[in-house]
Amino acid sequence: MKNAVFMTSILAGFAVAGFAIPATAQDAGGLTKEKAVLPDKPVYSPYADRNFPTRPFFGDTHLHTSFSMDAGAFGARLGPREAYQFARGDQVNSNTGQPVKLSRPLDFLVVADHSDNMGFFPDLFAGKPNLLADPTGKKWYDLIKGGNGNEAALDIIVAFSHNKFPKDLMYFPGTTAYKNAWQETIEAAEEYNDPGRFTAFIGYEWTSNTGGNNLHRNVIFRDNADKASQVVPFTVYPPYGSDNPVHLWEWMEKYEKKTGGQVLAIPHNGNLSNGLMFPTTEAFGKKLDKEYVETRARWERLYETTQTKGTGEAHPNLSPNDEFANFEIWDKGNLDGSVAKTPEMLPHEYSRAAYKNGLKLAKSLGTNPYKFGLVGSSDAHTGLSALAEENFFGKTVPQEPSPERMMKPFFDNKKTGVKVMDWEVGASGYAAVWANENTRESIWDAMQRKETYATTGPRMVVRFFGGWDFTENDSQGRLPAEIGYTKGVPMGGDLHAAPEGKTPTFLVAALKDPLGGNLDRYQIVKGWMDAKGELHEKVYDVAWSGDRKPDAKGKVPSVGNTVDVENATWTNTIGAPELIAVWKDPDFDPKEAAFYYGRVIEIPTPRWTAYDAKRFGVKPLPDTRMTVTERAYTSPIWYTP
Repeated sequence: MKNAVFMTSILAGFAVAGFAIPATAQDAGGLTKEKAVLPDKPVYSPYADRNFPTRPFFGDTHLHTSFSMDAGAFGARLGPREAYQFARGDQVNSNTGQPVKLSRPLDFLVVADHSDNMGFFPDLFAGKPNLLADPTGKKWYDLIKGGNGNEAALDIIVAFSHNKFPKDLMYFPGTTAYKNAWQETIEAAEEYNDPGRFTAFIGYEWTSNTGGNNLHRNVIFRDNADKASQVVPFTVYPPYGSDNPVHLWEWMEKYEKKTGGQVLAIPHNGNLSNGLMFPTTEAFGKKLDKEYVETRARWERLYETTQTKGTGEAHPNLSPNDEFANFEIWDKGNLDGSVAKTPEMLPHEYSRAAYKNGLKLAKSLGTNPYKFGLVGSSDAHTGLSALAEENFFGKTVPQEPSPERMMKPFFDNKKTGVKVMDWEVGASGYAAVWANENTRESIWDAMQRKETYATTGPRMVVRFFGGWDFTENDSQGRLPAEIGYTKGVPMGGDLHAAPEGKTPTFLVAALKDPLGGNLDRYQIVKGWMDAKGELHEKVYDVAWSGDRKPDAKGKVPSVGNTVDVENATWTNTIGAPELIAVWKDPDFDPKEAAFYYGRVIEIPTPRWTAYDAKRFGVKPLPDTRMTVTERAYTSPIWYTP
């Protein structure tokens, strides 16, 4: 079997010609698939007359600006317009006055400012009369103007999170100030949306955080201003909103009925929900039922599995046989550290565990509520979607580049002892979307059908197809996508009712980020439910670089490490620029429901902390992670008997 292809001379052709995607859907032969659009009659050029995109689009579905209450309190001064300007490739000055620019523009961005009290902080900073008329508002304004912004920020955050915020200062839906903030958010997206070149989505974040337990969702509109302007965002604080996701889904349904538009919701940071993100028995005091699972599956097509506050794909306690599970883990407590983590919370916090539990819920309730695709995004609160390790501008303004930023706690709850250091914040991630074109409609539609993958920052190109008839010869061609769509389904798709005597086969392909590390390996993660209802998982190495040989357990040895931590450099003398293979499930049982997804691992490279130590000449604290193995996670392909 050919496990790696090391041909740098054809990388460009592989990216442009081989990673193609069709446009129309069809269901046939037990496959829910995207059918390749081929010309009616033979033509010489293999690229002519096809409605195929030639690349994935990379973006961020989760960025905050000064319009978010907490971001503004932390010092964010960049608004939605500056955020879009930066994402499309322009140089801007950061909130701390530092010039910053991306190595390459992003393809799309969602400014997802918190819906509660949206727009408050820019008005406070500007000294709007309605805020200064309130004694507390005047106090906060004077602190900020007097150079005591940190004191004001702490006071504001404590008041807001403990429901002690002065009601006269709240920007509730229905107020003119709130409507103006939402309208300005929409206008910024309209101004910077440039179909075919850069997509600026309209969106917001609904921030359920009762008890410090993170149940946040980002809401993304497929629509333009004409429809999005007919509503204001759903909030948490009663009587204008609710902290229950069910009520958010009701708001989404009402929006679609009222406007004829479309929206989807993307949850994130289940690792900070303390066991509430992926329930299996009840949610908000109500037993899970058919209506709950069907409604959740309808509205939540994606999950944000990696970002600055930890990666939520897998946990080493849940996957002890997965040597790559312990990656950028935040597992100490909930969002504010008010309740420490306990082991029984973990199975309801990570996407792989949710995939397994979803198989069981589908069996008992008829629908899998956790049949979601994967994306990564930033959750940066700086207005800057800067997630490259060597160009990381932090999660909040206090974490923008400085000699001190990795030396202090990100938060430290003295009552519970839950502490997270700044160096534990990760430079992650981005959403990759296989869409037909760079427009709101096309990218949103690809999200809806779950043809997406998450990366922890690098822009590697990843393909994942499943079917019944892939052969080794299919991995030898330079058009894997054409083969993939013709013989199978892409990531996010379904396999049904195995044909007699057939076993699932998978065509996998990955191309390195031109600016990143070489590729170590391509893995397939499988989860399944047996006849007794027991849940299982296994990680298979299916393509890898070099001439390494799997051991008796099928594990491929380490690729090695070329990182020079002191100088924050590495060499691409190990690994491969490209991996492609066909893999056949050796443990398949046609009676067992299963899921499969791809995970691509890079060789080790310097982490942002290594770049900081080098550039600022500082000595890291003990235990600071100085290297990183960047990776990508595809949306699964599900098999249903």
